[in-house]
Amino acid sequence: MSKKLVIVESPAKARTLSRFLGSDYTIKASLGHIRDLPRSQLGVDVEKGFEPKYVVPRTKSAVAKELKEAARKATSLYLATDPDREGEAISWHLMEVIKPNGLSIHRVVFHEITPEAVKEAFKHPRTIDMNLVDAQQARRILDRLVGYKISPLLWKKIQRGLSAGRVQSVTLKMVVDREREIESFVPVEYWSIDAEIAKPGAPKDKFKAGLVGMADHKKKLEIHNQAESDKLVAALQGSAYAVAKVTNKEQSRSPSPPFITSTMQQEAGRKLGFAAERTMSIAQQLYEGLSIGKEGAVGLITYMRTDSTTVAPSALEETREYIKEKYGADYLPPHHRQFLRKVKGAQEAHEAIRPTRTHRLPEDIKSYLSR
Repeated sequence: MSKKLVIVESPAKARTLSRFLGSDYTIKASLGHIRDLPRSQLGVDVEKGFEPKYVVPRTKSAVAKELKEAARKATSLYLATDPDREGEAISWHLMEVIKPNGLSIHRVVFHEITPEAVKEAFKHPRTIDMNLVDAQQARRILDRLVGYKISPLLWKKIQRGLSAGRVQSVTLKMVVDREREIESFVPVEYWSIDAEIAKPGAPKDKFKAGLVGMADHKKKLEIHNQAESDKLVAALQGSAYAVAKVTNKEQSRSPSPPFITSTMQQEAGRKLGFAAERTMSIAQQLYEGLSIGKEGAVGLITYMRTDSTTVAPSALEETREYIKEKYGADYLPPHHRQFLRKVKGAQEAHEAIRPTRTHRLPEDIKSYLSR
């Protein structure tokens, strides 16, 4: 019997989706991009408006053949690649390679791989967003133009195999500029003076006070050498000290915003010692789905490539319910916290990175996960 064909990037994602969609669907994995610019040539016609030339790599020819064959047997095609520019471009390339003549084509997007999110996405498919595809193509072409011009210079001057691109080249310029600033810096000697002071009769209640200036001078005191420091210390030795003013004030501390890609990588590096590549590899597994006992394969976090701090209303409501049950109504604020400062240029259609279920606690699923 003919079935609806769903194409995703990875076998892990395909396995997870097969549990949610049932026997009416055939799910195949493209294993990432199915075509790209040729490796042996520039592949961009600069004279014709930077028109790219795409080829199916030899390593992907078998996958392409399998997907074409599956499309011929299908009643409709659903492209369920990742919900970012790269995923949109992969869907477009798949459509261009398969050329499903007469087949209805649908683009489905979900930011978490849970039964509810997946089924909702399949109820509301859309067409491929060519603005996102063009954005990815522009980045890829720029990488190729910069890389093919600069990489050979690196091979000649430094080491063969090094790669230059739109990101590495600009980053190198920033590093060079900063290093030149450091080299041109003229060091200036400065001294500071601190005194340990205690109330008479209470030597344990001591505190540290720093010398910042003279009472009759408004400018901050600058001590340039040891001679000046010694002179001030001698003057201070016989002085009497008094606390002129004590100020008490309350300070409120806000929790950190939800994770975006960069803050997740920073925190994993700071607390776990993970490199960014390792963090993203693990996050990819958590997003695509892991087997959790009776639940089976399910996505544990939302999509991990995002620059938005937005959280879905359903997730906020679930979290509020959890706080009320676990800690009591006294710990539940009247309204959920909103982060007013938007990340510049963020794709606000995306969510922040969060667990797909608040009630699924780490200790409950620890036994099902690798270290």
